[in-house]
Amino acid sequence: MSGSFDDRRKGFESKWAHDAEMQFKIMARRNKLLGLWAAGEMGLTAEKADSYAKAVIASDFEEPGDEDVFRKVRGDLDKAKYSDHAIRHKMVDLLEVASEQVLNEVKK
Repeated sequence: MSGSFDDRRKGFESKWAHDAEMQFKIMARRNKLLGLWAAGEMGLTAEKADSYAKAVIASDFEEPGDEDVFRKVRGDLDKAKYSDHAIRHKMVDLLEVASEQVLNEVKK
Protein backbone atom coordinates (compact mmCIF):
# COMPACT_ATOMS: atom_id res chain seq x y z
CA MET A 1 0.00 0.00 0.00
CA SER A 2 2.84 2.40 0.76
CA GLY A 3 4.08 1.96 -2.80
CA SER A 4 0.91 3.54 -4.18
CA PHE A 5 1.30 6.47 -1.79
CA ASP A 6 4.90 6.95 -2.93
CA ASP A 7 3.79 6.83 -6.56
CA ARG A 8 1.07 9.36 -5.86
CA ARG A 9 3.50 11.65 -4.01
CA LYS A 10 5.98 11.46 -6.89
CA GLY A 11 3.17 12.24 -9.31
CA PHE A 12 2.17 15.34 -7.33
CA GLU A 13 5.80 16.46 -7.08
CA SER A 14 6.25 16.03 -10.82
CA LYS A 15 3.07 17.99 -11.55
CA TRP A 16 4.14 20.78 -9.16
CA ALA A 17 7.55 21.02 -10.84
CA HIS A 18 5.94 21.10 -14.29
CA ASP A 19 3.44 23.77 -13.24
CA ALA A 20 6.20 25.90 -11.67
CA GLU A 21 8.28 25.63 -14.84
CA MET A 22 5.32 26.63 -17.01
CA GLN A 23 4.55 29.62 -14.78
CA PHE A 24 8.19 30.73 -15.00
CA LYS A 25 8.14 30.47 -18.80
CA ILE A 26 4.85 32.37 -19.05
CA MET A 27 6.09 35.21 -16.83
CA ALA A 28 9.38 35.45 -18.71
CA ARG A 29 7.46 35.58 -22.00
CA ARG A 30 5.12 38.25 -20.62
CA ASN A 31 8.09 40.32 -19.52
CA LYS A 32 9.73 39.98 -22.93
CA LEU A 33 6.53 41.04 -24.68
CA LEU A 34 6.17 43.96 -22.26
CA GLY A 35 9.75 45.00 -22.92
CA LEU A 36 9.27 44.84 -26.68
CA TRP A 37 6.06 46.85 -26.40
CA ALA A 38 7.70 49.51 -24.22
CA ALA A 39 10.73 49.63 -26.52
CA GLY A 40 8.41 50.23 -29.46
CA GLU A 41 6.65 52.99 -27.56
CA MET A 42 10.04 54.58 -26.86
CA GLY A 43 11.03 54.31 -30.52
CA LEU A 44 14.02 52.02 -29.98
CA THR A 45 15.67 50.22 -32.89
CA ALA A 46 15.14 46.46 -33.23
CA GLU A 47 18.56 45.71 -31.73
CA LYS A 48 18.02 48.07 -28.80
CA ALA A 49 14.46 46.77 -28.37
CA ASP A 50 15.77 43.23 -27.94
CA SER A 51 18.33 44.44 -25.41
CA TYR A 52 15.67 46.40 -23.55
CA ALA A 53 13.33 43.38 -23.46
CA LYS A 54 16.16 41.34 -21.89
CA ALA A 55 16.61 44.07 -19.27
CA VAL A 56 12.90 43.89 -18.44
CA ILE A 57 13.14 40.11 -18.08
CA ALA A 58 16.17 40.51 -15.80
CA SER A 59 14.38 43.09 -13.67
CA ASP A 60 11.92 40.40 -12.57
CA PHE A 61 14.65 38.72 -10.50
CA GLU A 62 14.99 41.66 -8.11
CA GLU A 63 12.07 40.67 -5.87
CA PRO A 64 9.02 38.39 -5.88
CA GLY A 65 5.95 39.65 -7.72
CA ASP A 66 5.45 42.12 -10.55
CA GLU A 67 6.44 45.39 -8.88
CA ASP A 68 10.07 45.19 -9.97
CA VAL A 69 9.02 44.78 -13.61
CA PHE A 70 6.43 47.53 -13.30
CA ARG A 71 9.01 49.93 -11.79
CA LYS A 72 11.46 49.21 -14.61
CA VAL A 73 8.94 49.98 -17.36
CA ARG A 74 7.30 52.84 -15.42
CA GLY A 75 10.69 54.50 -14.98
CA ASP A 76 11.46 54.31 -18.68
CA LEU A 77 8.14 55.37 -20.20
CA ASP A 78 6.96 58.97 -20.41
CA LYS A 79 4.87 59.56 -17.28
CA ALA A 80 2.70 62.15 -19.05
CA LYS A 81 1.82 59.76 -21.85
CA TYR A 82 1.44 56.45 -19.93
CA SER A 83 -0.44 56.15 -16.66
CA ASP A 84 0.35 53.51 -14.06
CA HIS A 85 -3.05 52.00 -14.82
CA ALA A 86 -2.27 51.76 -18.56
CA ILE A 87 1.02 49.96 -17.90
CA ARG A 88 -0.54 47.55 -15.41
CA HIS A 89 -3.39 46.87 -17.85
CA LYS A 90 -0.83 46.12 -20.57
CA MET A 91 0.92 43.71 -18.20
CA VAL A 92 -2.36 41.84 -17.65
CA ASP A 93 -3.14 41.74 -21.38
CA LEU A 94 0.33 40.47 -22.23
CA LEU A 95 0.14 37.82 -19.52
CA GLU A 96 -2.83 36.33 -21.36
CA VAL A 97 -0.96 36.49 -24.69
CA ALA A 98 2.15 34.92 -23.15
CA SER A 99 0.12 32.15 -21.57
CA GLU A 100 -1.53 31.29 -24.88
CA GLN A 101 1.81 31.34 -26.72
CA VAL A 102 3.61 29.11 -24.21
CA LEU A 103 0.72 26.64 -23.93
CA ASN A 104 0.46 26.44 -27.72
CA GLU A 105 4.19 25.74 -27.97
CA VAL A 106 3.87 22.91 -25.43
CA LYS A 107 1.06 21.31 -27.46
CA LYS A 108 3.23 21.13 -30.58
